[in-house]
Amino acid sequence: MNQSDIHLVDLPNEILLMILKRLDNINVLYSLMGTFDGQFDILLQDNIFTNTLNMISRSSTDNDDDDIYSIDDQILDRFCIDILPKIHHNVKHLILESMSMKRILLAGNYPNLTSLKLFNFGQNIALNYFTDKSIFQHIFKYQITELILENNDNYDYVGGRILSKEYNNNIYVSILSLFKNLQSLSIVGSFTSSYPPLSIVDLPSITFCSSILTKLCINVRSLDDCLYLLDGRLKQLTIFIVQIRYIYNDLSIIHNTDDLSNLKYFSLTCYNLTNAYDNRMIPLFRRMINLEKLTLYIRITDRHTFVDGTHLHKEILMHMLQLHTFIFYISTIIQINDLVHRLSNNDIQQTFKNIGYYQTSCTVSYCRRSSKAICHVFSLPFAFDRLEVIINRLPIIIFHHITYLTVICNSLITYNENACSSKIVIPSLFSRQHQLFTKKQNFLLNNSSLITYSNIQSYEQNQKSIYNIIIILIPLLIILVVLIVSILVYRNVSIKRCSNIDLTTIRRRSSSIPTLSNDLENKNRECCQYGSNAKPYKISRLPSPHNESIYKEVQRHL
Repeated sequence: MNQSDIHLVDLPNEILLMILKRLDNINVLYSLMGTFDGQFDILLQDNIFTNTLNMISRSSTDNDDDDIYSIDDQILDRFCIDILPKIHHNVKHLILESMSMKRILLAGNYPNLTSLKLFNFGQNIALNYFTDKSIFQHIFKYQITELILENNDNYDYVGGRILSKEYNNNIYVSILSLFKNLQSLSIVGSFTSSYPPLSIVDLPSITFCSSILTKLCINVRSLDDCLYLLDGRLKQLTIFIVQIRYIYNDLSIIHNTDDLSNLKYFSLTCYNLTNAYDNRMIPLFRRMINLEKLTLYIRITDRHTFVDGTHLHKEILMHMLQLHTFIFYISTIIQINDLVHRLSNNDIQQTFKNIGYYQTSCTVSYCRRSSKAICHVFSLPFAFDRLEVIINRLPIIIFHHITYLTVICNSLITYNENACSSKIVIPSLFSRQHQLFTKKQNFLLNNSSLITYSNIQSYEQNQKSIYNIIIILIPLLIILVVLIVSILVYRNVSIKRCSNIDLTTIRRRSSSIPTLSNDLENKNRECCQYGSNAKPYKISRLPSPHNESIYKEVQRHL
């Protein structure tokens, strides 16, 4: 046989599988199914290509927060008509966009389907399909053991508590009522404020119960809702990942305090400040006697001392004998006076070294005019997507996942007008040329980002006293809040743009800049784009309720 006569189907099955399994299975099935003989189609029905079908596409491949769509209509048509009827019996995991779910599920019986992930999920999907009258009732009720919902609903705050109760019944309660074999449930969204969180404080004790659920990832309204979920109604829960909107220092509700012996992994995130850490959080952690992994993001206020390594070891870690992984970000705001000994970064860092935690970092800032201090401590590498109330300076580390950053600048940040071809030196926020949010060694204007305020006198003279605000993209950054506490003379603003950004919000604190946010919004259409692929720059307010809460919060505490 001549070399020119060798075709793909002539290769041994083992070699074919080695080649094809390196490719996207959706593309393989779409391009090759039905192209050759029936024997080749049988090969394509191997579990490697049919176990998991990812039927979504993204607006780009660079950012997990990009818009999600169903696969191209032409590809979807071919799958529903020709491919899925042949392979549906092998499919165990489906990743779908909600609008195409009905069509895809109707293309086969899927007798082995156990895992379903839905993007752009909303209340309308639950009302139409997550009921006993659903055409997919059999699959949902008896087959699905893992359900992941990327929630895309918006929270109408005008509706208030009434909407929240309705949402609880339509979404959270209906899911556990219908999905009888559910062992893993995750309901997540881009912003925790975008859809109503679970709230079961005022509901019967039999609400949201399961005897087989082992993993739960969910957003709840308050710590009381979290404690209700841990009162025994989810007896087999071993993994609990929870975002809590508010942690109130309210002890009026009496909760079950039994040990949580089944819990192996606990993750708690709360973006709002709390003064209930000592009274309510520490007792909760001490119930987790067999915990093996703990992830904690919490912002604490109204304490007399910082939360440091010594405190964590004594109050929490020494009570978790099975713990082997602790990932954390903890910020503490305390009141200070002239008699208080001022701890340095090294002092705090040493308390973690003393207990064997060497992969940590911290930053301590003292605010004289408010008589308060703030300390941030966190494990390395930084694992979270949010960093708040950073004052003047950041530690010299790389942040890989940040999408939300709050910075308080006590003095102006200078900008090198030739920075598009050189490094940026920012004396106020950074102590040196700084690798802030990128793996690149050079901090380039077109590859990294920060909001910078130019106050270079020579530049001011040359530009007729016009101040320049240069807004650039931090990789992955969605929201940047800059609170300016120094005095600026507001004259005019021009916006230059050097990369794509989805959402940036600037909040002002200085009374010398009375209309900065509004002016930026008005200047939106005048943005200068960089590169042929740049999208229009968008400036908008933070999603409720964050639009004013951060601004007021920093005013109150700092």
